[in-house]
Amino acid sequence: MIMKEAIGTGDTIEQAREAACRELGVESWEAEFEVLQLPVKKTFGLFGGSPAKVRAFIRKTPADAAVEYLSRILSLMGVHDVSFDVQEEENGALISVSGDDIGFMIGHRGETLDALQYLSGLVANHVDNSYYRITLDIGNYREKRRETLEALGKKMAAKAVRTGRNTSLEPMNPYERRIIHTAVQTVEGAKSWSEGEDLARHVVIGPVDGERLPPPRRPRGRKPFDEKKGNRQGGRSPRAGGNRPPRQQAAQQPRRQPDEARPAQTQRRDDSAAPLYGRIDVKK
Repeated sequence: MIMKEAIGTGDTIEQAREAACRELGVESWEAEFEVLQLPVKKTFGLFGGSPAKVRAFIRKTPADAAVEYLSRILSLMGVHDVSFDVQEEENGALISVSGDDIGFMIGHRGETLDALQYLSGLVANHVDNSYYRITLDIGNYREKRRETLEALGKKMAAKAVRTGRNTSLEPMNPYERRIIHTAVQTVEGAKSWSEGEDLARHVVIGPVDGERLPPPRRPRGRKPFDEKKGNRQGGRSPRAGGNRPPRQQAAQQPRRQPDEARPAQTQRRDDSAAPLYGRIDVKK
């Protein structure tokens, strides 16, 4: 904590206080006072006497320094009708900004808001030369963002458990990464860790037992040969009860020979067995 002070003099204590406040550039209700010297009237109105002397000072906390810096920045940006609500926390403060047309201070995914928060934090840390965390919020954006990140972390954790694959999220600041890690811890079988450096630092979510590799892909085209079935998997099975020989083997079998090509013995046996009608015996 630092103090800004000024000493004012006057014929009365009230005049001395007003002089000290003018030097500080604040209103009387914004400062604290210490009377250093009471006024002493002159003897016979001519000799001796002394004016009143008052010390005015204001106590500036790290949060006050951050608010003063933000107010000056917004004034330079053309934003004047803005109010700040400061909630002191342990080793820090939450500063909520409200006003008209200040949504631009959030930026894309809170990038502008994070930048202003970082700069105001640097100003606050210079007050006591100690760590003092400043959290800047506009329109309850931080709470809405936290709910969105919690839902995202739980959803990606459930997906990692179901598929056995790791998922990398977009780069985030340390505050948002902590929200993701906390949300993943609520899902059984999932874990999370951070990878990358500086602005590329991001969260990776995966199963506790490690990533499961997908099965190898079969090449397109001909299907693998099945030794048990003797054909290719998925091919057409032979007809049930069919013992028909292949066409090639049937073509190799010898064809039945005509009667002219039969042996003579075979022909005589066939002739004797044939019936005889109208046979005439000739006598010599």
